[in-house]
Amino acid sequence: QVQLVESGGGLVQPGGSLRLSCAASERTFSYYAMGWFRQGPGKEREFVAAMNRNGAMTYYRDVKGRFTISRDNAKSTVYLQMNSLNPADTAVYYCAAGGTYSTRESDYNYWGQGTQVTVSS
Repeated sequence: QVQLVESGGGLVQPGGSLRLSCAASERTFSYYAMGWFRQGPGKEREFVAAMNRNGAMTYYRDVKGRFTISRDNAKSTVYLQMNSLNPADTAVYYCAAGGTYSTRESDYNYWGQGTQVTVSS
């Protein structure tokens, strides 16, 4: 059982930046594909970014060029650097771990509790 704990959310002005972190309890963290998803107000949860254990990454088109996913296997932590934030990025952000490098929620077995990101002036 992998436990995931997100941190780093908060209130930021449009154009600002935040870095989200997701710490995993599992020592075999390096074997998992890691993903970030988000759920905005009144919306379904959607894919944001994913990284496999070898460092390959993929992004949702609306965040590509602004967000960067990275991982530190020694710290069992995955990050999401978010730049040029805009109000449409307001959401609860979730990290997830799974055995398959994927953009689909169903491919991830373990989920964090989420961290709120609010972009507003």
